[in-house]
Formats: sequence, C-alpha cells, structure tokens
Amino acid sequence: MAHGRCLWILSVACLLSGGCDKHAAKKPDPTKGVVTGVVICADTGKPARFATVTLSAAPKTEDKSGQFEPLAATESTVTDLEGRFRLEAVEPGRYYAFATLEGYLDPMNSLDFARIEALTNDQERNLDVIGQWKDHLTEVAVHVHRAAEISLQVERGAEIKGTVTYDDGSPAIGMHFQLSRKREKSGWTNVGMALFDGWSIRAVSDGHGRYNLANLPAGEYAVCTLMPSDAQDSAARVCLGNTFRKKDAGTVKVRAGEIASGVDIEIPLSGLHTVAGSVSALADGHALGRGTVRVLYADDREKARESSIQEDGSFSFAYMPEGTYILQVTGAQEAERKDSEPGAEGAAAKAAIARYADKELPITVVSDVDDLQLQLAVTPPGAPKTQ
Repeated sequence: MAHGRCLWILSVACLLSGGCDKHAAKKPDPTKGVVTGVVICADTGKPARFATVTLSAAPKTEDKSGQFEPLAATESTVTDLEGRFRLEAVEPGRYYAFATLEGYLDPMNSLDFARIEALTNDQERNLDVIGQWKDHLTEVAVHVHRAAEISLQVERGAEIKGTVTYDDGSPAIGMHFQLSRKREKSGWTNVGMALFDGWSIRAVSDGHGRYNLANLPAGEYAVCTLMPSDAQDSAARVCLGNTFRKKDAGTVKVRAGEIASGVDIEIPLSGLHTVAGSVSALADGHALGRGTVRVLYADDREKARESSIQEDGSFSFAYMPEGTYILQVTGAQEAERKDSEPGAEGAAAKAAIARYADKELPITVVSDVDDLQLQLAVTPPGAPKTQ
C-alpha cells in the first residue's frame, strides 16, 4: 500500500475512533472559538455519559486535491455525567460533529470501506465518508469570541451474539471475527477496516467461547470466526453454517437496536491440514524473502488465505480444509532491498532490483503439504509478470 494511502487510512481511523489525541484538553484561547453541547441517548432520552464527541473540519469541495491528502484536522473530548461537553480553542471554520458510545452505532462498523478505497483521491474519499455518515453528523460554524451550542444523539446499535465451539463440545477461546454486510443494491461489503495487518472487528470469544458483535447498523450479515493468527488475511476461517467459505455462509438479519442471539459456529477438529513451502529464484535457488502468497479456491478463485513471504523465503498456512486450490505468488523480490545498502542512490538502486514473475500452482490438499517449492524467473523489463 502506498505511503500516502497508509496516512489516509490512519487519519480516518483516528477520526472515526474519536481522534488520536482525544484526552488532550485545550486551554481557552480568545483568538479562537468554543463548541459546547450535550449528547443524548436516542433510545432512553438520558444523557450519554462518557461518550466521545468528535469535531472534524469540513473539507472544501471547491479545492483541488492531490492523490493522497490526510483528513481535515479533528478535535475530540468526552462528555461528563450530564452528557455535556466543551471544546476550547477551536479554529474558526465549518465543522461536522458526531458522538460515539459503546453499545451505539459506530461509524467504523457502518461505512462501506471497499467503496471508499475504490475512489481516485483522498478528497473524494473524505467526502464519501461524510456522505455515508451524514445522517449522524451535525454541522456547526465556529467563530472567534463565540461559543457554538449543539445537541447530538447516539443511536442504539444492533448486536449479534452466540458461541464458538469445537466439534468435541469444548469452547473455542480467543477467536476473532469477520463480518460482511449485504449492500442495499447488490453484493456484500466487509464490516470495519483492518489497519496494518490488524483486525477489522475488535471482539474475541471469551473463556466460554461466547462472543458479542455490537455497535452495528441494521442489516443482513454473514458471520465468520477466525482462528488466532498474526493477521486477519492469514487466519483460518469458519463461517456461520459451519462452512469454510464466505460465499456459503449462513446469514442473520438484525433491526436497529435488536440483539440477535444464538448465532453459533462449530469448528471441526479433523480434516484440517498444513500447506507450507518456500519461494526462491530459479536461476540460483536463493530465497526471495518479500512478496505475497495467496491460496485461492480452484473453482472460482475466491481467496481462502493470504500471507507474506518470510525473510528466509518460507510460507505456511495452518488449518487448511481438504480441497483443490491454486497457490498464487505475487510481488516476490529479494529479502533485502538494494536501495537500503550504504551508498546506494535511490533511483539507480530501485532500477537494479530484480522483478520476479508471478506464479500460480494448482494443489490438492488431502493431507499435510509442507514441501512446496516455487521457483520464480526474473522478469525482463516490459515482459508480462505471470509465469
């Protein structure tokens, strides 16, 4: 992922989680403005105590935008026991304000991030975030020497809860989760955003295998549990209906504020195997320690798993169900980049880095497959990347 895109993703995560510096209260400043107000729970009419209030500068649609630009600056604070808040020393301008609280709608679970990332530049992405969350935003104008008073609401989110067990009846503890929500028109979108090989859903199953996925908008969901792993894409997956494939997963519908219980998943203990091997250069056999290995289902090329190649050229996928797959290697290169060596010039060093052709290998898994050897040829400049 490009460095600029990473900055934008980090910025949007800070914005939607209530700001990366939300506890740094500012002192009054007569050259700036103030925003005060109250947050109410829409379902009870009571104050939203210890809710996070976020104030984000509204982007200017008439400005030209580069490809990668961070989100506008944000201010945030936490409400008191009366649901009230006060933001001091706010720069004059136009802002959007919203509030979040555990148990209530969370924009991280409500936005279609696949749609957002498909846009061409960060200004369009920022505007799309606002467009998708507009029903929960309050616009406020901040002026010097004046206090702007606003009222915000938090709306109760839907919840999906159940248990994850192994097929011998014991609880599956510490499982992560992946949610897909049905789009209004067609297809599905993943819920949440996995940051820097993290997890898009924070919840894990407890010591009894119980889980609770909260703060969701109303909709139809496919639920999958992910076994503990270093990253979401590399984790073994079992979905509702006890299937390994997301496309075959059972679904559950929830209304706003509703709790859908008994959404249980069972993980088989048999028929799971290891797929492992190494990636090396065809010319001399040295390890290629960078790149991506994917396991695709052979029938429709749906992605089953994904992992980075290790520095010694190795890769491994645990708990793979039996079946036919395609092993795909992309973006392979040397373990250490030449442009990191002392005295290397940036452009010249990058030009000297060998590009290796992508490769695909059909495999059938009926037992452990732990000795796969993928040797990749150097790709001449201008040549197709796939072997």
